[in-house]
Amino acid sequence: MLLKVNGKQAYAYTGGKAFDPALPTVVFSHGAQCDHSVWILQSRYLAHHGYGVLALDLPGHGRSEGPALARVEDIADWVVALLDAAGVTQARIAGHSMGSLIALECAARHPDRVAQIALLATAYPMKVSAELLEATKSNEPVAQDMVNIWSHLAYAQYPNNPGPGFWVIGENLRLMQRQKPGVMHVDFTACNAYAGGAEAAARVRCPALFLLARRDSMTPVRAAQDFAKSIQGSRTVIIEGSGHNMMGEKPDDVLDSLLAFLK
Repeated sequence: MLLKVNGKQAYAYTGGKAFDPALPTVVFSHGAQCDHSVWILQSRYLAHHGYGVLALDLPGHGRSEGPALARVEDIADWVVALLDAAGVTQARIAGHSMGSLIALECAARHPDRVAQIALLATAYPMKVSAELLEATKSNEPVAQDMVNIWSHLAYAQYPNNPGPGFWVIGENLRLMQRQKPGVMHVDFTACNAYAGGAEAAARVRCPALFLLARRDSMTPVRAAQDFAKSIQGSRTVIIEGSGHNMMGEKPDDVLDSLLAFLK
């Protein structure tokens, strides 16, 4: 679905069904150097089981016009502007990695618009190594390889993937390669610079799920567990046998956890 947000074209995948704002709406917010397709399995299921789905291409990503926004706070405001354009009064927001910071800010800045948040593969602060940050600026292919390796368990590097024809690491790399030049540096800089997480967490009043991966090397479990305690009444679920790209490595576990939380 194409929408006009702040005068620019924005794209949201609706899960293979026409979007109905009268249904409970779930917004999916992707991570750095990605787009809506990271959520394809989870979003499609929900769209066919009673939910309205908006899996976003954030500004400058995928089919959404740019530029990519450099501050998490600005992206959160953009998400709410997209809800306005779609005719949605209140939504549940699931965000992965950078997207989790966006979901957090949405709930803190616009509490009347957010009913629940699910923070997947999250951490605060979400600091980026100096080497990776420099690579996103000077050598994107190297940065993409670094992120792809760190985002998956070792099994993803070899042919023994979850199903026939499903090459987790190859698909994730191709997804990153198709984003616009320069977006990767903007995204990782935004994560590294975000300093409002503690204040935002203290302002969250809606139910919150922290969905973490046991073998995550990008946002380790230990980096989120104390953070989770800062949101009153939040729930933490740890997925075993998965790295950072939990939607690709453990799609059913992610879906089951989201369904239990949404209900």
